[in-house]
Amino acid sequence: MKIARRVFPLLIVLAMALTASYAAGKADIANGKRLFNDPGLGGGTSGNSCNTCHPDGKGLENAGKKNRHEWTNPGGKWLNLEDTNNVCILMAMKGKPIDPKGREMKDLVAYIKSLAK
Repeated sequence: MKIARRVFPLLIVLAMALTASYAAGKADIANGKRLFNDPGLGGGTSGNSCNTCHPDGKGLENAGKKNRHEWTNPGGKWLNLEDTNNVCILMAMKGKPIDPKGREMKDLVAYIKSLAK
């Protein structure tokens, strides 16, 4: 019984830590949509957001398809969606690239992929 009283709280703490870890790794589509509409993404100074050129995701319906191997934007052709997004942040939004493996990019990519039809 004494062991159970000591082990049970540890199991609860472990379960909470694993839940938080899983949630931290999962992309947040709602936050991605917020970033998509944020003209300050990447420190952008043009006043543009992703939504300026792609109102409500228009034109990005195919961007999130799983079998895509190449993306094109006015800056050229890219092998991944993260690079494509960063070129748009640089060119259209006059900002700086965001971390391709960071939370903002994961959320932005998740939102764009949610637009696939």
